Amino acid sequence: MYIFLNEYLKNKFGTKVYKLALSAVTTCPNRDGTVGKGGCIFCGEDGSGSFAAPVTMSITEQIETAKAKIKSKTKADKFIAYFQSFTNTYAPIDYLEKVFFEAISHPEVVVLSIATRPDCLPPEVLDLLARLNRIKPVWVELGLQTIHGETAKYIRRGYPLSCYDTAVRSLNKIGVNVITHMIIGLPYETEKMMVETAEYIGKSGAGGIKLQLLHILKDTDLEKDYSSGKFRCLTLEEYTAILKKCLSVLPDGMVVHRITGDGDKKKLVAPLWSGDKKIVMNYINRELKSLQGKGV
Repeated sequence: MYIFLNEYLKNKFGTKVYKLALSAVTTCPNRDGTVGKGGCIFCGEDGSGSFAAPVTMSITEQIETAKAKIKSKTKADKFIAYFQSFTNTYAPIDYLEKVFFEAISHPEVVVLSIATRPDCLPPEVLDLLARLNRIKPVWVELGLQTIHGETAKYIRRGYPLSCYDTAVRSLNKIGVNVITHMIIGLPYETEKMMVETAEYIGKSGAGGIKLQLLHILKDTDLEKDYSSGKFRCLTLEEYTAILKKCLSVLPDGMVVHRITGDGDKKKLVAPLWSGDKKIVMNYINRELKSLQGKGV
């Protein structure tokens, strides 16, 4: 049976571990013209980093600022340094080395997590990740979203499925844990297609998965299609039913890092039900009890 992230971290570190959203101030080859322009169709101007600290701060300052917010409510002393915005291995290697070593060297950081694209892992980056992984655990989060070619083309992902497979093999070879992102509710995908993506991820060699609800954000190209009536968003009930089926095909031991997501409410166009996180999580937890025998 799969395991949820909180339980995994408590087993590994003996306590609850909190995530600090950081920014390395990188861009993306899908924005600067190398692969494409405008980014993925669903991606906002902040590159999915709405909750990161101000980019004008140093990495240490970002960590301390994010820590202070969490410590005002808890007694937390262990953290994940999470580079979330844009493509965090898409920069000169000297710069990446400086940024990542600054984060991983912080005494209260126990894991370094780096979000990136499978097509942005050249040999020098893999070598850097291997060196970092010898200091503390390194996770690399890959934005796959779907295994289906037509959908990947529609969302302007910009790389083939084979590129993801190669990236997973390369990261596994150096002992770096892979977490794969998928989106439930992508336009024109059927329930069967979404479950196929989850099953593929489970067999791909990834150690973890993030299951994300499709959000429609203001000023994205996806918003234009949604507003013109080309597709509709899932209801909470539909989303949860598909989520349960996706979870049911995951292999034993796979770590589930996320089962939904809450976008920036100031930018959220749809589905509006996702803005009430408490109601959403209570409903999903009740439904998942029948699947695993306990809540998230």
